[in-house]
Amino acid sequence: MDQFPPALSHGTIDEVFPDVFFVSGAMETVLQGMDWKFSRNMTVVKDGERLIIINSVRLGDEGLAELDQLGRITDVIRLGSLHGRDDPFYVDRYDAEYWAMPGMEHETGLKATRTLTPDTLPISDASLFEFHTTQIPEGILRLDRAGGILIACDALQNWLTPDEFFSDSSRELMQNMGFFTPANLGPVWVQAASPAGDDFARLKELSFKHALCGHGEPLRDTAREDYLATFNRLFGV
Repeated sequence: MDQFPPALSHGTIDEVFPDVFFVSGAMETVLQGMDWKFSRNMTVVKDGERLIIINSVRLGDEGLAELDQLGRITDVIRLGSLHGRDDPFYVDRYDAEYWAMPGMEHETGLKATRTLTPDTLPISDASLFEFHTTQIPEGILRLDRAGGILIACDALQNWLTPDEFFSDSSRELMQNMGFFTPANLGPVWVQAASPAGDDFARLKELSFKHALCGHGEPLRDTAREDYLATFNRLFGV
């Protein structure tokens, strides 16, 4: 019997930039006493022959076969404190190293084998931005590719409209909560993390063109301008 949460419905693996892959799938959970069903995204980065999974989403058998054709999975990265459901599955299946930031709690019981820090990363052309003011650990990776690609978890989102992975009740609820806003900060994450403007003043100093987030569509070409407008609107930075 598989001891891990089952694979939920998901889409295809798309190569959104050279050697950078993106797949959307469903998430089902209970938050604030309510049942939620919405979409989430996994990013897979190829570094040589190695594959690094970020914001894991368990794939079905066909998706896993497609993933295996891309390379050898060696590492799983957890960037956000509110994600992690499917990390144990990938760590177990591929005997992968598990990377997480200091202070990150692992509700699944899985222990990090490596500590994710700006000086220690499993991707050769990546750098790590750490939030300093938040109540829970959160990070953003920057890939030095295609003019700069940010890979975020919950801090940055780009949900434009509900997709096929939403339930009717979650669609209505999240519409009312303002989730479907381009180049947004995650509303639930903001509530849980309580970030301050100082972090976003530092984040705006990064050079990037694109963003791949844990929720929403890839944001291409205008990501820096779009997010800087959001930081200014929310924090005046």
